[in-house]
Amino acid sequence: MTLMTDLKSMTPKEMAGLFQSMGQPSFRAMQVFRWLQQGIESFDEMSNIPKSLREQMKAECTLTVPEIERRQVSKIDGTVKYLWRLGDGNCIETVLMRYKYGNTICVSSQVGCNMGCVFCASTLGGKVRNLTASEILDQVIFTQKDSGERISHIVMMGIGEPLDNFDNVLRFLTLVNHPDGMNIGMRHISLSTCGLIKKIDKLAGLGLQLTLSVSLHAPDDEVRSRLMPVNRSVGIGQLMEACRRYFEVTGRRVSYEYALIDGVNDSDAQADRLAGFLQGQPGHVNLIPLNDVEESPLRPSRRVRQFQQRLESRGVTATVRRKLGGDIDASCGQLRRKQIREQQLPSS
Repeated sequence: MTLMTDLKSMTPKEMAGLFQSMGQPSFRAMQVFRWLQQGIESFDEMSNIPKSLREQMKAECTLTVPEIERRQVSKIDGTVKYLWRLGDGNCIETVLMRYKYGNTICVSSQVGCNMGCVFCASTLGGKVRNLTASEILDQVIFTQKDSGERISHIVMMGIGEPLDNFDNVLRFLTLVNHPDGMNIGMRHISLSTCGLIKKIDKLAGLGLQLTLSVSLHAPDDEVRSRLMPVNRSVGIGQLMEACRRYFEVTGRRVSYEYALIDGVNDSDAQADRLAGFLQGQPGHVNLIPLNDVEESPLRPSRRVRQFQQRLESRGVTATVRRKLGGDIDASCGQLRRKQIREQQLPSS
């Protein structure tokens, strides 16, 4: 079986080499690259490409085109949640959020997730596979195409652990940042991780100017290990050291995500402990009101403002994330999980 070439996951330089091997001039690469970044659904749409090359691409290359399985629009704030069906039948989620400064998209990096965080619907059922760079990019391209609105910011906080799909995520960042493509600046991109230390150091070494967001969610190893299995192999102390190294290398302050859970991680003592960890370290805490997950016994904290005020009284910058799309299963993994449950129901 011949392996088909995933053109959309290639840079223009890589494409130029491919086309030269096909006996084509290298300038075709930029033409094809621009078409792909516009969200074409067939090689036949490439009107300035010779028919002979289009036919060759049909025979030798794949063209990823996700289908909208579901689209839900919040009546409260206009947030849009997409459930995309991929070529192999798997589904992933993307969320389009509108802010005063522009439109932000939250993209997935994997089908499912292996990290096992107990408060997250994405990890229920585990990881199925990594997404290709083209499948991550498609979420931006086709959301922009469907909405008719320019996307200016990206958060990699959807289904999956981005650093567990390091190579494909890095390739996606290169493609979405390309000046002849979507041209979204690195400073407008935030990448969230549960704390894969070796990969954080590897990312730091690349010197990208994106924002690193670390899912912290607890100020001590006992609670964090209970909430996030990744902490059992590498504790908070080592994670914070990796964050310090990241800032020293890149000059970019780290954002710490903290989902407040009723009676689990929202006490004054825990706020004090968290403030102690962050003392003298550039960064800020993004407090997240927990979303209800049907399969989880955890519930949202009733002390969000008190926790924020406690941190600020100890010199820590803390903001409360604006909750968007609460009426449309907008938190990570919920819509995909609902789809899976419905498919498992016996037909009447």
